[in-house]
Amino acid sequence: MNRPARYWPTTVVSPRILGFILATLGAVLFAAKAIVVKLTYRYNIDAVTLIAFRMLFAMPFFAAVAWRESRRAARGELPVLTRRERAQLCLLGLLGYYLSSFLDFLGLRYVTASLERLILFLSPTLVVLLSAWWLKRPVSSRQWVAMLASYLGVVLVFAQDLRHGAGSHVALGAFFIFGSALSYAVYLICTGELVKRVGATRLVAYAMLVSCLACILQFFLVHPPATLVQPAGVYGYSLIHATLNTVLPVFMLMWAVALVGAPTASLLGMVGPVSVLFLAAWLLDEPITVWQLAGTALVLFGVFVLMGRGAGKG
Repeated sequence: MNRPARYWPTTVVSPRILGFILATLGAVLFAAKAIVVKLTYRYNIDAVTLIAFRMLFAMPFFAAVAWRESRRAARGELPVLTRRERAQLCLLGLLGYYLSSFLDFLGLRYVTASLERLILFLSPTLVVLLSAWWLKRPVSSRQWVAMLASYLGVVLVFAQDLRHGAGSHVALGAFFIFGSALSYAVYLICTGELVKRVGATRLVAYAMLVSCLACILQFFLVHPPATLVQPAGVYGYSLIHATLNTVLPVFMLMWAVALVGAPTASLLGMVGPVSVLFLAAWLLDEPITVWQLAGTALVLFGVFVLMGRGAGKG
C-alpha cells in the first residue's frame, strides 16, 4: 500500500508548486481560446456553428464526469439534488456557459483577442458592483480604485482598436463581450450558495452539459444538418478548442483551487491577459503597442488589488 505514495508526483513537486503550475497553465490555456476562435473564423463560419462544434467535442468529457457524480449520489456519497437545485443548474448552465460563450464568440468577430481578454477580465469588478446593487454589500475605497484602474485600462486598449479597426464594428464587438463578462459575473454570484451543497465538480459538469445541449440545439434550429460537413481545419481547431481550451482548464482550475485556494488561483489567473497579448502577436500578427501594454498593466493592477483584498481574508 505504500508503493503508490512513493511514486506520487508530490514527492518531487510540492502540492503548492503543483497548484501554481496548474493555475498558471490553466489560465494560459483558457485565455488562448480567443486565439483558436480567431483562427477558426478564417474558415468563414458563424458563431453558432463555431460554438456548437466546440460543445459537441467537449460534451463526452463532461458527460463522463456528470455520470460519475450521479453514481456517487446514488451510492449516498453526495446529496441527491432537489427539483429546485436541478432547475437552478439548468438556468446557470444557460447563463454562465451558453449565453456567456455565445456573446463572447460573437464579439471576437470584431475585436482583437487582446481586447477580448481584457474585457472578460472585468468580471471580478462586475461581481463587486452587482453584489453592491443586488446584495447590498458596501464597496470599499480600495475596490473603487481597483475598478477605476481596470476600466481605464480597457478604455486605453479599446481606443487603440477603434483607431486601427472599423469603429462601429469594434464598439459592437466590445458590447457583446462586455455582455459575456456581465452574464458570467451573474453566474458567479448565483453559484455562491448552490456550490456549497452541490459541489464544484458536479456543478461544473452538469452546467456544462446543459450548455452543450443548448448550443447543439441552437445549431440545428439555425442550420441544416448538412452544415456539419466542414473543412478539416474546422474539426481540428474545434477539437483543440474543446479539449485544451475548455475541458482541461476547467479541471486544472478546480484542482488548483483544491491545492492552493481560490484567492491564489484567481491571482495566478492574471497571467491570462498577458499570455494572450503575446500569443496574438505571434499567431495572429496583432501588433503589441505601448497603449496595449499600459492598458493591460492597469487591468492587471486593478484585479490584483481587488483579489488581494480577498486573499487577505483567506
